[in-house]
Amino acid sequence: IELSVVGIPKTIDNDLHYTDRTFGFTTAVAMSKDPIECAHNEAKGVFNGVGLVKLMGRHSGFVAAYAALASSDVNLVLVPEVPFTLDKLMDFLEDRFRRKTHAVIVVAEGAGQDLVPVEGWDKSGNKRLGDIGVFLRDTIKVRLQERGTQTSIKYIDPSYIIRSAPANAVDSTFCFMLAQNAVHAAMAGRTGMVISLLNSRYVHVPIAKATEARKLIDPHSALWESVLDNTGQPELT
Repeated sequence: IELSVVGIPKTIDNDLHYTDRTFGFTTAVAMSKDPIECAHNEAKGVFNGVGLVKLMGRHSGFVAAYAALASSDVNLVLVPEVPFTLDKLMDFLEDRFRRKTHAVIVVAEGAGQDLVPVEGWDKSGNKRLGDIGVFLRDTIKVRLQERGTQTSIKYIDPSYIIRSAPANAVDSTFCFMLAQNAVHAAMAGRTGMVISLLNSRYVHVPIAKATEARKLIDPHSALWESVLDNTGQPELT
């Protein structure tokens, strides 16, 4: 039996190459706004308050970056592609507290993994990431206390709420178009390929090409520069 294998780009993290976006990504960004707003409300309600939100992004920080751009409340974004040190993070928070008495931090789940102990490997052979959110929640309070700065931290992890949310209208329409193009490709005898939206056009990308490397945030890109401008955060290395 002759079979056609045609894939579609499914990952909330938006980390596949040769596609403008993956389905689930816009829903994840939209669903991230409420937890960030809640973290901001909690942080500004106490003296030297920190609202810490962990979002999805195992290797790429696109969800965290775009969620921060969609909000005017985020003061610091931590992503896997941009390293940071704890000392610089504490310096930032102390400086922030001198100017404002609260801060909101958004961290991608894969950020700062050089600081967090490895928790082993899962059954698929993937490294089980340490929980950077819990690590920062505990470490920030201790490190600031050692510097003589008291703080109150509210930690929010909405990962499964975001992951289980119904697709928004943009993602629903996107999925329909991907599926339609996938069926047309299969009926035409195409195989071993992925349907992608590239430069606003639906194209056929060989599976080997689509998976040869992971799409990451370029720290020198317009996207990351926009995040820095929006948050006002400094370099943390």
